[in-house]
Amino acid sequence: MAHKNLKFGIQNGLNVARAGYTEDQILTACMLADKTGYDSIFYMDHTNVPQWKNATVLDPWVMLSAIAAVTNNVELGTCVTDAIRRHPSNIALAAITLDRVSKGRAILGIGAGEAQNLKEFCIPFEKPVSKWAEQIEVIKKLYHSNPDATVDYEGKYYRLEKACLQAPPIRKPHPPTYMASGGKRTLDLTGKLGEGWLPIGYTPELFEDHRIQIETAMDKYGRSQEDKDNFEMALDIDVYFSEDAEASWAKMKEAVKVSLFKPEILRVHGLKEIEGFDFVKYFTEYSMSDQSWIVKMREAATKIPDPIARSSTAVGTPEDIIPVFERFMEAGVNHFVIRFWGKNYFGSIDKFASHVMPALREKNKQKFG
Repeated sequence: MAHKNLKFGIQNGLNVARAGYTEDQILTACMLADKTGYDSIFYMDHTNVPQWKNATVLDPWVMLSAIAAVTNNVELGTCVTDAIRRHPSNIALAAITLDRVSKGRAILGIGAGEAQNLKEFCIPFEKPVSKWAEQIEVIKKLYHSNPDATVDYEGKYYRLEKACLQAPPIRKPHPPTYMASGGKRTLDLTGKLGEGWLPIGYTPELFEDHRIQIETAMDKYGRSQEDKDNFEMALDIDVYFSEDAEASWAKMKEAVKVSLFKPEILRVHGLKEIEGFDFVKYFTEYSMSDQSWIVKMREAATKIPDPIARSSTAVGTPEDIIPVFERFMEAGVNHFVIRFWGKNYFGSIDKFASHVMPALREKNKQKFG
C-alpha cells in the first residue's frame, strides 16, 4: 500500500508519566516537537498506573486541549482512549471539541479497554469488543448530528433516540479514528470502521501479519480506494538514545520482553505456546492489586529470544536506530508514534528530529518517488 507521507509523532505515555514531568515540562516538550517537524502528538488515557507509585497520570483530553493552545502544526490524538469507561456521546463531543480548539487537528485513538482501568473502579469489563464496535458506529453518527438532523441507533449496548450534538467538527468528514487492535476480531473491525490503526508492542513480522489482516478486511467490507490510500498504519514505538546500545539493551531487555509477551507474537515467530500460561485469564483478571500474575508473566516472557525482542525497540545512536525504523517501514508503518525513554527527554526529541527523521523521510521518498 503506497503512502505519500511518512509521519512521526511523540507519545506522552508511560515514559512521561513515570518520569513525573510537570505539566509545564510536558507542554515545553510538545512545543519543541511542533517546532522541530513532528507531525503529531499523542497522549495516553489511563486512570492510574499503580505499579509506579511516583508516576503522574493526567487526563488526556484536558492535556490535549492545553497542548492545542501552544502548538500550531501537529495533529493531536489519544493513544488510546478506551470505549468502556465513557459513553460514546462523551467521546464524540471531546473529539469534536479538541478538533475545534486545535483548528482541525484532532485524531481519535480508541481501543476496547483493559481490566487495569476498570477493575478497582468496579466498572464491568464485559463484551468489550462488541461494545467497542457499537461505540465507533455511535460516535461517527453523532459527528454528523445537529438539532435539525438528529440520529437514532439501535444496538445491543447503546441506543440513540433523536440524539444530537451541537458542534460540527472542522476536519472533514470528521476526526479520523485510529483503532488499537491486535486480535482477529478487532483487526477485522479496524478494516471495517477505522481510518487508522495504532498498536503497541510489535515486531516488524507481527506488524506485517496484522496489517495484511486489516487490508483483507478493508476489501471484504468494500472500503473505497480513497479510504485505503488515506488509511494510516501507525505504531507506538519505544526509542532509547544511548552511546552504548549493548549496555542499554542489557538493562531494558526484560521489560521489553514483558511488553511483547502475547499469543500473537508467539504465533508469528513460531514460538511454541509458553507452557502453562493462561493469556485469557491474565488479560481479564490482571489488575495492579494482584501481583502474582505479573510475576508469572515475567518468568514466561524471559523465554522470548533476544533478537526477536530487540527488533521491536530502537536503542542506541541514531545510526543504530535508523535500521529498526526502516524494517518497520518495510512492514508497512507510515506513522510512528514515539515514546522517548532515558534521561534527556528534550534532547531526545531534538536528536531524533535532526538525525533520524531526515534519513527516514529520504528513504521513504526514494521508495515512493
